[in-house]
Amino acid sequence: MASAAEQLAANIKLSSLGKAEELKKRIWFTLGALIVYRLGTFIPMPGIDAVALSQLVEQQSSGILGWINSLGGGALGRMAIFALNIMPYISAAIIIQLMTTVSPHLAQLKKEGEQGRKKMNQYTRYGTVFLAALQAYGIAVGLEGQGNVVIEPGAFFRISAVITLTGGTIFLMWLGEQITARGIGNGISLIIFAGIVSGLPSAIIGTLELGRTGQLSTFIIIGVIVMVLVVIAIVVFFERAQRKLLVQYPKRQQGNKVFQGEKSHLPLKLNTAGVIPPIFASSLLLLPVTVANFSQDSGGVLGYITTMLGRGQPLFLTFYMVLIIFFAFFYTAIMFNPTETADNLKKAGGFIPGIRPGERTAEHIDMVLTRITTVGAGYLALICLLPEILTTKVGLPFFFGGTSLLIVVSVTMDTVTQVQSHLLAQQYEGLIQKSKLRGGKAGKAGKSGGAPKITRHRGRR
Repeated sequence: MASAAEQLAANIKLSSLGKAEELKKRIWFTLGALIVYRLGTFIPMPGIDAVALSQLVEQQSSGILGWINSLGGGALGRMAIFALNIMPYISAAIIIQLMTTVSPHLAQLKKEGEQGRKKMNQYTRYGTVFLAALQAYGIAVGLEGQGNVVIEPGAFFRISAVITLTGGTIFLMWLGEQITARGIGNGISLIIFAGIVSGLPSAIIGTLELGRTGQLSTFIIIGVIVMVLVVIAIVVFFERAQRKLLVQYPKRQQGNKVFQGEKSHLPLKLNTAGVIPPIFASSLLLLPVTVANFSQDSGGVLGYITTMLGRGQPLFLTFYMVLIIFFAFFYTAIMFNPTETADNLKKAGGFIPGIRPGERTAEHIDMVLTRITTVGAGYLALICLLPEILTTKVGLPFFFGGTSLLIVVSVTMDTVTQVQSHLLAQQYEGLIQKSKLRGGKAGKAGKSGGAPKITRHRGRR
């Protein structure tokens, strides 16, 4: 049975959006921020020969570099100021979260609530600057070894490249935080979402052109459409799937009244980690491959790494799958603490029937969470890898890969949910205001004509 809030959210009409002034401001701010991001993906880094760069990118477009380029809306291929996108920030966040398991200081900050979170965010920003500068320098050195891509190689170009690319990443990091605070949805996810969706028109046109020229059969195109629809349906189903644990509250007495025990549910999402595991996995694969693709040693060890980590290659698929599964469990452990949840239930007087409150409840929740996370991790790996293999075999654009579809569908669902939450809150506020107005009118009526009403009321008695 749906809750009253869910039923009310289902009845929300789009027309109510026009009355939500705060929500409209947030939506316009989000759209404006994403437009700024898209404009930045077309501003080139200084000192680059655009023609030579396009030839280089075309040679590397079939590998993982092209895949990462598609996540960034083509900024890396154009060597724009946002070429590194938001990936250094994500990598830094991964490192900081991993260090909480080995650093007592970071572990303590994690327990300090809002103040600790702010401090860890500051460390993440410092790490972002360092990783962005490291990647930018690697790209600058690599580009200098790629023939005439760099107009004037030397120290000045390297310094300008590091400043430009690092500055672009810092700006995107700030922009993502602003979207989260003042807009709708998660800013970092929306930036990646915008980069992927920007390639949708060209992906569709390119696929249709392959069909028109006979390079792809009509049967394959129909199969791709069916695959995309099936992937979308699977993502929607799994992202909404929950395991609800029954929670019982005992009888309670207030004065002379005895209230019956209540029943509730503790919802556990099948995929608690969301789209974070594939995004984290992508960002970790980006660092060595970016340096390898732009390295002068194209025939040595780095060249071998580039070849083996090519899109659809067994090594790439293996690393990608392992990282997705690892981060599914890792991020779930960060997002949901069974011990803390069990303590909160115990303080509220709630318990899971048949399970002793406290430590045994925490163990039971952890067991259930581990089981559903195993299913969720398998779902993420399958949905990211299987379409990737199929689209690679037929040479389709990157947009039709499982990772891109997963991010697009999941971010869309999360954003729509936030919009519904704002509309729901506005609807509740409207109901409260109406009840206050009615109460005020009743009070005024009681003051002006209260005596006759009381007389009639008593007469009936």
